[in-house]
Amino acid sequence: MSLEDSLRSLSLDYLNLLINGQAFSDVTFSVEGRIVHAHRCILAARSLFFRKFFCSDSPTGSRSEPLGSRMGPASPRDTTGGSQVVIPVNSVGYEVFLLMLQFLYSGQVSIVPQKHEPRPNCGERGCWHTHCTSAVDLALDTLAAARSFGVEQLVVLTQKQLAIMVEKASIEDVMKVLLASRKQDMHQLWTTCSNLVAKSGLPPEILAKHIPIDIVAKIEELRLKSSFSRRSHMPHHHHHHHHDLSVAADLEDQKIRRMRRALDSSDVELVKLMVMGEGLNLDEALALHYAVENCSREVVKALLELGAADVNYPAGPVGKTPLHVASEMVSPDMVAVLLDHHADPNVRTIEGITPLDILRTLTSDFLFKGAVPGLTHIEPNKLRLCLELVQSAALVISREEGNAASNSTQMYPQMNEDHSSSNSGNVGSLNLDSRMVYLNLGAAQGGREDHHHHHHRHGSSQGGCDTSMYHHPHHEY
Repeated sequence: MSLEDSLRSLSLDYLNLLINGQAFSDVTFSVEGRIVHAHRCILAARSLFFRKFFCSDSPTGSRSEPLGSRMGPASPRDTTGGSQVVIPVNSVGYEVFLLMLQFLYSGQVSIVPQKHEPRPNCGERGCWHTHCTSAVDLALDTLAAARSFGVEQLVVLTQKQLAIMVEKASIEDVMKVLLASRKQDMHQLWTTCSNLVAKSGLPPEILAKHIPIDIVAKIEELRLKSSFSRRSHMPHHHHHHHHDLSVAADLEDQKIRRMRRALDSSDVELVKLMVMGEGLNLDEALALHYAVENCSREVVKALLELGAADVNYPAGPVGKTPLHVASEMVSPDMVAVLLDHHADPNVRTIEGITPLDILRTLTSDFLFKGAVPGLTHIEPNKLRLCLELVQSAALVISREEGNAASNSTQMYPQMNEDHSSSNSGNVGSLNLDSRMVYLNLGAAQGGREDHHHHHHRHGSSQGGCDTSMYHHPHHEY
């Protein structure tokens, strides 16, 4: 066994003592009403605070104020002889206290919350909690606890974790870490956070609402020094124009990166501040396209309600709108929220493709081939719902334009002569055609052979579903 393996085995053995609870335990804590069993010798060996606490005349730590501020007066667990006292822990939450004990016992700990678990201050479904507000708050609480209980190695570890988090965190969370780093004299973390705030571009009057005015002054000093530094590095006068363009491009890239970090953290309020205070152009930054593909429905809705983005903005050389992207993703939530905010179901790309064309092609691929190129899994119900939403929106627009009859005939070919003769108008054939498509999609869940046989008989009735018409499995806009 190598030295590394031996140390890992030792670490796990000690951690098992903590996990097994009462086994050989000789000290008991009460944290937020929950009992935690531990071992004095391990805590005393790993923490100066616990060493002094257990060596004091009063085991409750009530002799001196610093100890009493962390631990409350002890109370007996029971009245029988030889019982242990229960020591209340006042200043640390249960989760943070267990994280600290895990580090004391094993020498290692993950400060990042479990991915996808529900967390306070994080309403994002499926969040990985790598840099969200909840993850930052847990790290800050762990840092404060490590400092309070004199676990310096955990202080260093948490500082490193926070330095990684703030690179992608929202600007509000960066400012929280900035304040904590100043309060606890963590110079390296202070430098990282102050530079990020300086680069954010937020004006002083906005910063003053979140951080003290003296820190705002230091941020402005940093910005001034950074401006002088850029000027001093300009090599020749005739390169000034090119340099200015390069700096402007860098600033725009920084804005877009910060905007995306804000959207990832569901921080639409920061995006609003960037629009108002920095002149961020949401269309040129492809904010809606990014949010549709990477964020929740709530974020997309809030972004649309800012009123600063064109819901039909064409992106990239192909000219896809957010509704094109949502249709490719087969996302009913995104399709619905975009249509609710007047997305055009008939808008065309450079190649003449509409969102409806995309969904009809996906439907054709799914029904006839049993799979959709580029999509490893597709839910028939979602595809059916997307198709229904876009069809309905297209029909409403065609009616409003006074061309309902001609447009519905082009978009929704009649099933066959029998079906057309049994319906007095195009609207009737539209409903029948839609129902047949939905029934076929539903049948696809029941068995692949049945719907293949069905479409051998009715293949000609799905007019307009040319599988070569359109497909972009990757959202390259």
